[in-house]
Amino acid sequence: MRIPPLYRHPIWQRFFAGAAVGGCISWLIFLFMFGTIQQKNTTLIERQAIRIKELNGHIQILEEDYQKLNKENEEMLTIQEIDIKIHNFERYGIRDRLGIYQAEESIKEDLRSLVAKDLTTVYKNKEVIKKTVENKTLKINGKQYKLVVKELYFYTTISLVLEIKLAD
Repeated sequence: MRIPPLYRHPIWQRFFAGAAVGGCISWLIFLFMFGTIQQKNTTLIERQAIRIKELNGHIQILEEDYQKLNKENEEMLTIQEIDIKIHNFERYGIRDRLGIYQAEESIKEDLRSLVAKDLTTVYKNKEVIKKTVENKTLKINGKQYKLVVKELYFYTTISLVLEIKLAD
């Protein structure tokens, strides 16, 4: 194989020289454009990184304030409501829902003094509440019944789940 004798024709020499010079010039233009774009992006990223650090500092301060306020609010929680549920009354043949409702209301009246009290104070006296409810004797349909506390939940609402038993 032989290389064609293009070196003898000046037209081809000018073409290849122009292509080489054009390639070098276009490469320099590409490098300049790419460099300026990269410089803009680098400064943008640096500004954004600084802004992110500032915002993270603000977020951390706000979170600390938020946690502090939550802690203060938890300390100031008070009892707002008392919820009583009596279960297993069907077991003793009590079909009188009015009697059960009146029993629940009388227990609520006994515990009414706990409303608007501090949650921690009420929680510390949970055994007293339990004994108060368990020592109460109810009279429904001419029979005496005692209550047993099965579940006791504290938050802004005190929830009592009670079971009924025949009194001795």
